[in-house]
Amino acid sequence: MQIGRCGELLVQRQLLMFGVDSAERTTDSGIELGAYSNRTRKSSTLHVKTTLEPKMAGGKSHLALDWWIPENCPADLVALADLSTDRIWLFTMSEIPDVAQQLSANGHHVCMYVKYLPKDHAKTRPATEFERYLIEKRFEEFF
Repeated sequence: MQIGRCGELLVQRQLLMFGVDSAERTTDSGIELGAYSNRTRKSSTLHVKTTLEPKMAGGKSHLALDWWIPENCPADLVALADLSTDRIWLFTMSEIPDVAQQLSANGHHVCMYVKYLPKDHAKTRPATEFERYLIEKRFEEFF
């Protein structure tokens, strides 16, 4: 399965449902989609990261969704897609450092616990804390 491509198509479908045209980019520049809003007459670029399903965080029994976003990503927006629930969270690049749990050579690591938050993970937050970033709640802000 091409997980990344599935995530891009999920984002494109959701944008289309909101009346936003989008197209995939043909080069690998850190921007997967270009989007144009007829409502605002503005265009945006999107970096899409996708996860297939929650996995055990840190090899422990706590299920989490996680994505790595490059620190120097050139896109206007970052869409984080979860294929197991068809949910998409939408962030500006300037918001990523605030919601990420860590920054390493791999970039910013965004992690959301899906069931509950272990007490020993002070920086990691449950997915419920990210509800305000869901694409359907941010659509009018960006498109």
